[in-house]
Amino acid sequence: MSEESERRTAYREPQQARSVATLARVLRAAEEIASTSGLEEMTIAGVAKRAGVAVGTIYRRFEDKEQLIIALAERMLERREEYVAEQLRAARPSLPGVMDAYAHALLQSFADSSLFPELLRTRGTRPLDRGARTITELHRLLLEAANPYTDQIRRSQPQQALDTVARAILGACFHNSVRPDAATSEAARRQYADELGDMAIAYLLTPDQRRNAET
Repeated sequence: MSEESERRTAYREPQQARSVATLARVLRAAEEIASTSGLEEMTIAGVAKRAGVAVGTIYRRFEDKEQLIIALAERMLERREEYVAEQLRAARPSLPGVMDAYAHALLQSFADSSLFPELLRTRGTRPLDRGARTITELHRLLLEAANPYTDQIRRSQPQQALDTVARAILGACFHNSVRPDAATSEAARRQYADELGDMAIAYLLTPDQRRNAET
């Protein structure tokens, strides 16, 4: 990333408690507006009005709307990483328990806000895309949580199988969030997450069919 690009994307982090609280209020207002009207319709003036602060207060922290969106992306994506990590820590101590917790947590994360899919594509302040870093972290969390149970996996390459499962569940949750007939009710999401967990377990506990056919 060039020095100019780094300068434009980095915003000024608050140091004092009062400034931290103000920033949280600004980002909460930005999220509320963007979630209902979209990122394109979100304006600095609108965010300031919703947050109850002066426009100049926002401009002292952010050079422009792009920097505000970057900060919003950081806030929302970090929250979702933390949520998935919490759900995996609370999962039943078994391979099915981990898969169920992962599927339910991811589906809930995507359903929490219509902004999530868009924020996964937001450019961050580092060489890696911020959304890609979240996807990488979500992937790592599953591998870490499932690691104690890899001896139960009947695929010939357990780690590769877990990688496949992580990609499949993440892709399915992303797809559900952007399709017009998405599972939006709590009951529909629960059923869909249950099916994703069942699919993952069925795959992990099934020996390789191609390998068996060749031997």
